Amino acid sequence: MFGELATRPRSIDAVFLDRDGVINEEDGIIRSVEQLRLLPRAGEAIARLNQASLPVIVITNQPVVARGWCSEAELDTIHEHLRALLRPFGATLDAIYYCPHHENANDPAYRLVCDCRKPRPGLLNLAAKDFGLDLTRCILIGDRTVDLEAARAAGAAAWLVRTGYAGQDGKCDASPDSVFDDLQKAVSFLLDS
Repeated sequence: MFGELATRPRSIDAVFLDRDGVINEEDGIIRSVEQLRLLPRAGEAIARLNQASLPVIVITNQPVVARGWCSEAELDTIHEHLRALLRPFGATLDAIYYCPHHENANDPAYRLVCDCRKPRPGLLNLAAKDFGLDLTRCILIGDRTVDLEAARAAGAAAWLVRTGYAGQDGKCDASPDSVFDDLQKAVSFLLDS
């Protein structure tokens, strides 16, 4: 679907990462810590970004909350487990931003069309405000077209990895700026070129 591309901003303020299919294995809707397994070399890749003093910020849709399959407190536990899985690699996440909403949510409190659900750029804009980032100097690395579209809407570079959905989700008509086999190869290109 996507050919070999490789472009990046001249200087980088931060790297945004989708969660499922980029950092951890795609396992349907993750509802528990038992489902969370790191993708090979993801921990090392994030550690390299940390060593380069680049903020690493996760931007993720989590309709599991809207569907009532897990509470926000349980989602926080899943994210703490993700941080624990990364720790042995010397890898840390500067922040995790998630959208718990869905327009067809089972829980009325989460049933809305919001600006924070990718492909809309709300979470990227919030992170940029919180961290003082210029989004045109940021990269979002994802495995879905909704990630690419969110990056485009925010003015960030849109990088696709072939793990997870590998751009085959069919949700948006968005093309990546660059395509890589996995997060480690994307990070290597970013830091070594």
